[in-house]
Amino acid sequence: MLLSLFIHFSTPSRCLPIKTCKRCCQYSTGRNVHKVDTPVLLKNALPLTFNRSGGHGGKQKYIRLNSSQKRCFSSECDEVCHHHEHGEVRVRFAPSPTGFLHLGGLRTALYNYIYAKKYGGSFILRMEDTDQSRLVPGAAESIEDMLEWAGIPPDESPRGGGQYGPYLQSQRLSLYSQAADSLVQTGKAYHCFCSQQRLELLKREALRSGQTPRYDNRCRHLRPDQVEEKLDQKVPHVIRFRLESGVEPFNDLVFGWNRHEVAQVEGDPVVMKADGFPTYHLANVVDDHLMKVSHVLRGSEWLISTSKHLLLYRALGWKPPVFGHLPLLLNRDGSKLSKRQGDIYIQSFQRSGALPEALLDITTHCGSGFNSNRVGRKMEELITEFNPSKITTHSALLDLDKLAEFNKIHLQQRIDDAVQRDWLVRDLQGRIQEVYGTQVQDQDVLQPDYITRVLHLRKGHISSVSDLVSSEYSYLWVRPSFSDQQMAALSSETQHIATLVIRLMEGLKGGEELTVDQLSVELKTLAKKTSNTKYRDVMKIIRLALSGLQQGPSVAEMMVSLGPSEITHRFNRVLQQLSRQH
Repeated sequence: MLLSLFIHFSTPSRCLPIKTCKRCCQYSTGRNVHKVDTPVLLKNALPLTFNRSGGHGGKQKYIRLNSSQKRCFSSECDEVCHHHEHGEVRVRFAPSPTGFLHLGGLRTALYNYIYAKKYGGSFILRMEDTDQSRLVPGAAESIEDMLEWAGIPPDESPRGGGQYGPYLQSQRLSLYSQAADSLVQTGKAYHCFCSQQRLELLKREALRSGQTPRYDNRCRHLRPDQVEEKLDQKVPHVIRFRLESGVEPFNDLVFGWNRHEVAQVEGDPVVMKADGFPTYHLANVVDDHLMKVSHVLRGSEWLISTSKHLLLYRALGWKPPVFGHLPLLLNRDGSKLSKRQGDIYIQSFQRSGALPEALLDITTHCGSGFNSNRVGRKMEELITEFNPSKITTHSALLDLDKLAEFNKIHLQQRIDDAVQRDWLVRDLQGRIQEVYGTQVQDQDVLQPDYITRVLHLRKGHISSVSDLVSSEYSYLWVRPSFSDQQMAALSSETQHIATLVIRLMEGLKGGEELTVDQLSVELKTLAKKTSNTKYRDVMKIIRLALSGLQQGPSVAEMMVSLGPSEITHRFNRVLQQLSRQH
């Protein structure tokens, strides 16, 4: 599986043996795996660059392959070596149920899901509910509901369970306590007894002198007897992690080599709060380790914390996962997606009739990480075309004004797919009853055959099934009403035209399905049978009788939607109305 190569420097005496994997263009220097097409740091911290076409003398450093080892270094090489190192690919989406799922969260979950499915791994949902004061009732259940609705169901979750549960952090407190105690025992963490008032004073003092507030590590220097005394006295305390300098650089899947000397800019962080709940930093490290997470794909706002997490892994003696930080999802103008914009929550998209696949398509379309970028991709195509090496560091700018167009394309695909169409029919049945309720005089409009016919006729014209319950389409579900004056004002031949339409329908009732083309021809013939009403005015009369509206789909399409018996019923009502006038 592995070929031995050598990196040659301009000084012939210095040669470092490295290994490269046949399945991808990455090389290994023992404990680390690196992409060949990026600068890397070896243990001696010398940056190495590579020339794919061979050396050109001077100071150029290069990889030399002998004839039997020559092969293509593909730009599509991704994390296959990491997969071998870490065994099964296991990724997680770990939201905090302090709010409902929004677009930014959905996108992070989606990239994790696609990554897991691309490499035959598992997608885990874990709820980080340790901040008990900010929990929103029902949010945890709703997040899982929305992931399932969106077509990215977790393989392991609070609801579905799994081998490494429980998947609610509030049910894993003993695990964090054990880890924190272990850190204290090894001298990597310590008890801190500083009061809230003292910490507040430190913060105010720092702000007054123009510095970033940080803990001054005072309790780090307490003697063991002082600590014991305070513990015996039950003085409230937290556990703080002892930050060390000398953070190792890590190779982020998206941002490349990174390192943040956290000890220089931060005080020792709290890992266990006074109430016995862990902070995010400890809990996520413990859980990722115990849940055997191989790759952590999360928002780029966590990039700066990763060095701190790596120090925790080292202190606990654990091997860290591979990290990849996804660029932010922003509004089209570059502003942050605000949770105060009620419309970025997935539930509001669901209510408005947005299709889950349209949401997934638009959030991947505006980002990166795929071999192509086109509208209309389904999940299988997103998985096939996913290429982690193509995720860029640029923020993804989301233009929600385009969602209707994405939805229209995915709606067409659903209408053409028998299984998906059944889902649309059920959705529309519920919406019709919700919007029109007792106004529906003829229950046949709720029949699947009728709704399916409407969907096929309006395919390509509507962006969402919710469009079909707007007033513009109410005639499909509720018989229209119009005044005698409206009808009388159209033509003196209205009665004659109504009779002609009824006759036309009777002639077609026993026959084959109506088609728009066939009816268009029949209507032109019908209009010629009037004495002094133009074709255009004949259409206005028929449209008013069918829908009570002055515009909408073509008259022929309206008639095909409604069917002969309903058309006959509506024109008989016209005749009754006219007879009352005389």
